[in-house]
Amino acid sequence: MAFERISIDHQIMGGVPCIRGTRVPVATVVGMLAEGMTPHEILDAYPYLEADDIQEALEYAAEAVRERELPLRRGA
Repeated sequence: MAFERISIDHQIMGGVPCIRGTRVPVATVVGMLAEGMTPHEILDAYPYLEADDIQEALEYAAEAVRERELPLRRGA
């Protein structure tokens, strides 16, 4: 899968995946959504982002999780 709106540049934010060469990490966008912010609220906070940036950040995060196993707490 190719991600056209996600960039990694070791000179920007230490090489963490960011939205289109900005200093907005994918993790920040996904975290905002996880905390309950709507895409509209995120776009208000970062007016230089586009709705497609948010969608691709989610797709990137989903692909990243597919690539490795994260530790989970066992159910009670």
